[in-house]
Amino acid sequence: MDEVLLRSLIPGVLAVLVRRGADFAAAEDAVQDALVEAVRVWPADPPRDAKGWLVTVAWRKFLDATRADTARRRREDLVDEEPAPGPVPGVDDTLQLYFLCAHPSLTPSSAVALTLRAVGGLTTRQIAEAYLVPEATMAQRISRAKRTVSGLGAPSARTGPAARGRFDRPGDVATVLRVLYLVFNEGYSGDLDLAAEAIRLTRQLATAIDHPEVAGLLALMLLHHARRAARTAPDGSLVPLAEQDRGRWDTDAIAEGVEILQTALARDRLGEFQAQAAIAALHADAPTAEETDWVQIVEWYDELARLTDSPVVRLNRAVAVGEADGPRAGLAALAELDDSLPRYAAVAAYLHERAGDLTTAARLYAEAARKATDVLERDHLTRRAARLNTRLDTDRPR
Repeated sequence: MDEVLLRSLIPGVLAVLVRRGADFAAAEDAVQDALVEAVRVWPADPPRDAKGWLVTVAWRKFLDATRADTARRRREDLVDEEPAPGPVPGVDDTLQLYFLCAHPSLTPSSAVALTLRAVGGLTTRQIAEAYLVPEATMAQRISRAKRTVSGLGAPSARTGPAARGRFDRPGDVATVLRVLYLVFNEGYSGDLDLAAEAIRLTRQLATAIDHPEVAGLLALMLLHHARRAARTAPDGSLVPLAEQDRGRWDTDAIAEGVEILQTALARDRLGEFQAQAAIAALHADAPTAEETDWVQIVEWYDELARLTDSPVVRLNRAVAVGEADGPRAGLAALAELDDSLPRYAAVAAYLHERAGDLTTAARLYAEAARKATDVLERDHLTRRAARLNTRLDTDRPR
């Protein structure tokens, strides 16, 4: 049983059912029932058209549930409308499903959570961890969101040169972009391989909507994705940006990302994804870590902070200030922030290490490791703490 294939098919199958008239919650239930049937049947009798098989079975599951409904006329209409089994037309409904999940009747956080669950295929537990809330709370949030969008139907898209800038959507573009970036980051972390799918959908969105922030997000994804091969060592451990083998970076992806970004910036409608992409481009442009233009990066972080007023942005800015103006300046910028911020201890540890205070740095690395939720990051921070403690032991007078 190819679980990766099944996961990749879920959003397309769900979108087909919604487009045919199933309400969102009922469609998702039917798709889950079809997945259970696939796990039972496919090992002995794999289908030639996996998506077509899932659509057919899910639609029949939906009809079975509908037949129990008291609305006889609607039930009979749906039975009459049942498509014959066979290949599914080559239409990608996934992007339309993103917009349905980003319906304006939902709060942004609910829209993101619903899309990550229904389209991204993440578990409720994974989404809860991303939001730092209990799993039960997230389950209730997703359930409410499904009830809200049930019965709304799927939006239609007109793509192609004549349709650029015209997209029939009930959802909010900014919410969809946040969703796409969260899906990309989940894939980029290595837990789920969704990065390529997020890039594909963002490309499709860019052909449908002539918007500089869509281009900015696509550029940002490409620039980050270009470094993916260098992010981990052969043993699976995390490799920090400054220590990565830049010869392993994908130069074609970098060139494409920079070109897309430059075109977007030329329109003089700066947004947060364009600013983030500009920072990523400056990292990608540096032949070595030592040649990174940290002064420009600080300036872009200033723009990003102005656009978002995000404490996480200011945390990252403190690192950039530490590189541009020295670790003491970075620590001064860090002191203005709340020390309960995620990764605050890790940033403080790095800046203290740069400043030569190894004892404080080792303590903070250990603290950051205890707080880390990502396994690779936790292991990396633990190794940094151990390395500094070894140096301190070696340097200590006997």
